[in-house]
Parts: sequence; structure tokens; C-alpha cells
Amino acid sequence: MADKVKFGIKNVHIFPITSYVSSTPTYGTVIDVPGAVSLSMGAQGDINKFYADNIVYYQTAANNGYEGDLVVALIPDGVYENVFGFTKDTNGVITEDASKEAKAFAMTFEEEGDTTGTKFVMYNCTATRPTKDLATIEDNKTPATQTLTVSAAPLKNGKVMAMTSATTPDSVKNGWHSNVYFSS
Repeated sequence: MADKVKFGIKNVHIFPITSYVSSTPTYGTVIDVPGAVSLSMGAQGDINKFYADNIVYYQTAANNGYEGDLVVALIPDGVYENVFGFTKDTNGVITEDASKEAKAFAMTFEEEGDTTGTKFVMYNCTATRPTKDLATIEDNKTPATQTLTVSAAPLKNGKVMAMTSATTPDSVKNGWHSNVYFSS
């Protein structure tokens, strides 16, 4: 049975891209990103119109992927190290190096629904370093959040994203966050 409504986000995972073989990415060890608060991803790409005979004779829309913000409770150390290139020394201190370039990654996550929900993978993401929203404690303690601006661009083969449907077998859904899913 298909969902009637969608709500919530959970189970965010990041798979750093470690190399490319014939334009196909190889993904590294999965990093669990607990504490997802929100994800807002807008479609990227312009609509181009060609005018002839005094009308819109032909139009096309470019698919340049998605861009938006992932808000989480806390970015795990593994993301700093394996995506942003920060280093952790023997004292456990994590240091940022401005000469290190961030790595691309795949991101999986789930959107809850009233019956089955939907699992997503975005194959070729890059992100800004996280922003931190900190504030003094007043009458009550409100947890701080961290925000990554994420851009999901098409791979060289054109794939941007995949998502499960009501007919996706449980065998596929159950392993969704273990490996990056590619359709055949």
C-alpha cells in the first residue's frame, strides 16, 4: 500500500567517494549521522524557452540536481575527517586545514510515511562546512544545531537520486543504509 502522506526525516548516512572507475564512483565506509532535524532540497536547473512563430515553440528544463540544507543535532567526527579533510591528532584534537578540499559523497536518508515511508540516495553530493547555531541558555535548554548546505549534482552517467516505492522489495529496503544502491 502506498503512502498517503509524508513527514519526518531519519537515518541519514554519508558514504564518502574514494575513487572513480570508468566514471562510476567507489564509495568508502558509511558514516551514520544521527539526530536529523530537517532536510530542505530544492531542484536546480532553469527552464529554457525557444520562441518561433510568435509562440513558445519548444521548451526544456535542465536537471542540475538539488541544493539545500541538512540540519542535524551534531556532525559526527567521521564527517569532519572523511568528508572535510580535518585531521585528528593523538590527543583527539580535530584540526581544520584550509588547503584540504572537501570530498564528494553519497547520502542516504528516510522520509516517514503513514504506511511504508521512502528511502532515498543522492549519489554525488558536496557540502559546505557546517554552520553552528549557538545561543546562551535562558529559561529552558534548547539544543543547538548544525547545518550543512548540500548540493547533489548528477553523476557523469546522469543519475542524481534514487528512491524506494511501495513496490520495492523488503530485501532492498533492509540494506539501504549499508551500501549505495545502484539500479541495473
